[in-house]
Amino acid sequence: METEEIKLVKSLQSQNDAAFKELVTLYKERLYWHIRHIVKSHDDADDVLQNTFIKVFQNIKNFKGDSKLYSWMYRIATNESITFINQKAKKLQMSNEEVTALAIQNMKSDVYFEGDAIQLQLQEAIAKLPEKQQLVFNMKYFQDIKYKDMAEILDTSEGALKASYHIAVKKIEEYLTQD
Repeated sequence: METEEIKLVKSLQSQNDAAFKELVTLYKERLYWHIRHIVKSHDDADDVLQNTFIKVFQNIKNFKGDSKLYSWMYRIATNESITFINQKAKKLQMSNEEVTALAIQNMKSDVYFEGDAIQLQLQEAIAKLPEKQQLVFNMKYFQDIKYKDMAEILDTSEGALKASYHIAVKKIEEYLTQD
């Protein structure tokens, strides 16, 4: 960990409100977009982001510094996003895939979605991927997260992530070029 990050973590662990505000300011946008690519909806992403920061605040004392703070928080955000989708699916008595498909369908009327038809198609293609490939594709394509950092976040090897990304790209290309 870098010295600035160590100072921030120590301040957070002593329940310093100013440090928590700084943490939110530093990471809220990146975490929001990470979450948004998973849950698709702006309102849902805001809810999950809030839950993520609550979990970070509650668990910062357990942060050991074995990984970067950012990787640790991304792992929490990823888990919170997946939990959110699972709970929503259970509540609506749907599969996770159906919940994601519904969220993509709702993007068309989402005032916060600034994409066009092609971007909607891309989201549909991503939604067809298995969960792990979705995560890897979103993190690499939209956020340009390095495989080394992704390996920490998703607790897997860089080689497995590279393979997942390659397979995801091929599947997306097939989906987008089919007639």
